[in-house]
Amino acid sequence: MPGPPKKIRRRDGRAGSGASNQNPVSGKEFNYILQLTEEDLRLLKRYKDVLAQGAAGFAETTYNYLFDNPDIADVMYAYERQGGNLGQLVRRQLEHMLGLLEGDVSQETTGHIDELGREHYKWGMKTIWSLGAYRLYLDHLHQLVATDEQIEPDDRSNLDSALTKAVFRGLGVSNEAYWRALVEGLTEQRDELNNENTLAGEILGNIPQMLWTVNVETNRVSYASPGTQDFCGDELEAPIPCFHLIHTSDRERLLTAWEQVIDGSTISLEVRLASGENDNLWFRIAYYPVANRRGRVLRVHCLMEDVTDRHLDRERLEQLSTRDAVTGLANRALWYDRLSSALAVAQRNPGASVAVMLLDINQFKMYNDSLGHEAGDELLRQIAGRLTRVLRATDTLARLGGDEFGIVLPMVQNAEKAAERIATEAMSCLSAPFSYEGKELCVSSAIGIAVFPQHGSDAHSLVSHADSAMYRAKWNSVPYLFYQSESPESATDHLQFSGQLHGALERNEFELLYQPKIDLSSGRVCGAEALLRWQHPQEGQVLPHRFIQVAEQLGMITPITDWVLDTALQQSRDWIVGDQPLQISVNVSARSFQSPGLVERIEKVLRKTGVAGSNLEVEVTESTLMADLEGGIAVLKQLRKLGVSIAIDDFGTGCFSMSSLKYLPVDTLKIDNSFLTDLSANPEDAAIVRSIIELGHSLGCKVVAEGVEQEKVSKQLLELGCDLGQGFYISKPLSQDSFNEWLDNR
Repeated sequence: MPGPPKKIRRRDGRAGSGASNQNPVSGKEFNYILQLTEEDLRLLKRYKDVLAQGAAGFAETTYNYLFDNPDIADVMYAYERQGGNLGQLVRRQLEHMLGLLEGDVSQETTGHIDELGREHYKWGMKTIWSLGAYRLYLDHLHQLVATDEQIEPDDRSNLDSALTKAVFRGLGVSNEAYWRALVEGLTEQRDELNNENTLAGEILGNIPQMLWTVNVETNRVSYASPGTQDFCGDELEAPIPCFHLIHTSDRERLLTAWEQVIDGSTISLEVRLASGENDNLWFRIAYYPVANRRGRVLRVHCLMEDVTDRHLDRERLEQLSTRDAVTGLANRALWYDRLSSALAVAQRNPGASVAVMLLDINQFKMYNDSLGHEAGDELLRQIAGRLTRVLRATDTLARLGGDEFGIVLPMVQNAEKAAERIATEAMSCLSAPFSYEGKELCVSSAIGIAVFPQHGSDAHSLVSHADSAMYRAKWNSVPYLFYQSESPESATDHLQFSGQLHGALERNEFELLYQPKIDLSSGRVCGAEALLRWQHPQEGQVLPHRFIQVAEQLGMITPITDWVLDTALQQSRDWIVGDQPLQISVNVSARSFQSPGLVERIEKVLRKTGVAGSNLEVEVTESTLMADLEGGIAVLKQLRKLGVSIAIDDFGTGCFSMSSLKYLPVDTLKIDNSFLTDLSANPEDAAIVRSIIELGHSLGCKVVAEGVEQEKVSKQLLELGCDLGQGFYISKPLSQDSFNEWLDNR
């Protein structure tokens, strides 16, 4: 686009001047114009003394006349207050009058009259006031000529004519001086204004904004800055000089805005220029109406400025906040937002469904580790490209992190059929080998599917169920599976464990392992997490995810939770680090957290073991709290009263809103280990971890990273500001005796 002009162009084409070009009228010219002859002058000189007899008295009469007029009197008083000498003014008036009687044309006399006229202008006396004074003077002289016996009868008529000419001459000289002073003042003002306009033009010519003013009554551009003229050309059409340059899609908005401006509104909006070489330019146009007292808009000041960089910056910020940096797809936040919107629409349309699909690439980690992260990123981009071609424009594909993709199919009448078709086409499009630097990369995928409303009514439950279905698909080596409320594996575990769980507590088959947590900056031990294990007589060690759900369904979760609390707190009394008891963290399942009496049972265990509430930390997941946020907050507040610390486990895997999180009495956020897998190589995971750490610190919480497997991950977490860490790099989960030994060695 054209840049700002480098020079000023005067629209009127004129240059300023310092003074009026008109020369003052000479005394002789006055005599000629008024036919004041030599005979007239001789006659005036002959009777000068006779006529001057009443001049002094008349000067006083003149000023009495002036002071009788309130407006004139105000000017006189102002003159006196500002240091003016009325007596001197009267004397100059008398000298002027005497000069008139002899028709004197000398420079000195004319100068007195000129000075008197300028004095009248300076103090704001109107010329009509002087006209009245001269009329009185002329009447006075006519009376003398008619009555004074010293004047020869034969001279009276000629003397009367000569006096009339002389008085007119004096009036002319005085008024000319008055108007010449006025013109000179206006000329000075004009020159000053021209200088200011020149300076303003230079300033306006070097600012990036374009300015113009529209006269609403004539619908014409009354002013346009040099930049506006250069940009829009010579034809400045009102109300928008560059209307022909605006993109057609924005023209209607501009015209609508102008109608609002005419009604008195100040409007600002952004528009895009028409396609062509300026296709990527954006401008902000602002209208500032100026109205009269009755509210009618008379003119509008307009401003237009290039906001292309600002617009592009906003687009880049939006891209960074809602798009995956590697693939350009929607990120986790945007995907959840699209899912929530799709569910809201479906709930308002009976019979509508929404399908949620989670897709995991099975071989990605192998290629990423063996060929490097550049190869991994390129593989993700190619996968994203193929999956995009499978979906509709209304569907949303996102990279959720690592090698996991999410798909939302909104507003479908038969979600199962639509999701099955997409899953089949996705498998087909991913079956062909991918290419990287001449190498063929073959991948397979596992897809989990959950459908609204059959498998859940909110985003969190649908995603959780799709995730569960995806892991079942991976476990069973099948391409895709729909969510099932109870999988065959769960049914087998339920049948196998339901009878054996009842006696497990009595047979002392449960044990606790302890995984230490350390301060990443100092290496100091800050606590330990108690991890439940079931030493099954036939299967050996069984992890909680296989039997906790069975225990919940059998009503066994409460006694198991009580046993964990009692055992962990009793053990914590013996662990002292730096003269302080070691804080123990205990996981509380969803069913146990929601069961009545949890707080009372914890209080009872604290009293029984003699452990302070501050030595216990209760860990709950995001999904547990989101299931009943209001009730969960009430439970957390009661625990807080006992001095118990609160930690949110697996933070970042759910969909906690900021508005919800700020009301939770939370002490610790635990970053889910899924974000640490590729932390050193995946900028997106590093950005997520940094965001969680900053969020936690802004809420006054400590941040713990669980699943720290490598030294480089530990160092990177420390650089990101993470407070605590736990994981195999620090220590694997240890039995009570092994933990004692580990502490001693530490």
